[in-house]
Amino acid sequence: MARPTYSFEFFPPKSLEASFRLWDTIHALAPLDPAFVSVTYGAGGTTRELTHEAVTTIGKTTGLRVAAHLTCVNATRDETLAIARGYADAGVTDIVALRGDMPGGAPFEAHPGGFANSVELVEALHATGDFTLHVGAYPDRHPDATTDSSDVEHLKRKVDAGAKTAITQFFFDTETYFRFRDRCVAAGIDAPIIPGILPIENWKGVRKFAASCGTPIPAELDTAFAEAERDSSSDELSKRLATEMCETLIAGGVEHLHFYTLNKPHLTRDVIASLGLAPRSALDHVA
Repeated sequence: MARPTYSFEFFPPKSLEASFRLWDTIHALAPLDPAFVSVTYGAGGTTRELTHEAVTTIGKTTGLRVAAHLTCVNATRDETLAIARGYADAGVTDIVALRGDMPGGAPFEAHPGGFANSVELVEALHATGDFTLHVGAYPDRHPDATTDSSDVEHLKRKVDAGAKTAITQFFFDTETYFRFRDRCVAAGIDAPIIPGILPIENWKGVRKFAASCGTPIPAELDTAFAEAERDSSSDELSKRLATEMCETLIAGGVEHLHFYTLNKPHLTRDVIASLGLAPRSALDHVA
């Protein structure tokens, strides 16, 4: 079995301090030789310019393969495709095409003249012939899904429209991922379903985010992190949980892992080291 590959997700900085943190994270993780890195898009397209700047700068200064997030929110079709052309002109070959979220958690509403959903966005981007397209996937039911099968059906439409891989929302139970992958295969989806891994930097923050997006929260994690916080071992617990999750996924045939870094490198770096996936020279460089 080939050694699994991995990728990292960053978000664009909104302040000078955040900019320094992003570049510290990139410099810490770039030596690990990821297959690609991605840069997110704020709710409502609020970081559109910042995302573009981060994507192009990372590509130019590090040589990493960078995937730019692009959404349907708050832009016409022409405006969205103009952004995509700008990426193509800058040498960006990968886009993570998403519906996107409205500001303030409001229900999604298509922009007049814009893309109604991610399937339409994927179709239009695929027609340009400029990009390898990645899309989102939801092992736990998406809050907007109307039935238990909706997430798989929608993913099938995105893959049929031209998506090459799907990156999942984070999850806490590997069986959730495996059941979802089995359902995708049964539905005729042949694109790789890449698990999204979230090393837990802050349990209260992750718990709040999970609740907002409908991800079930195991009660035992509340207990484990409460105990870990009392004896200042939260990082050790997080590292162990993420490493064990990745080991189980790899044993189950997963060939690529996508890490949500939250622009903080140390847990992601430590998990990859624990898995024995990083080049030795890279570990020497970032130690």
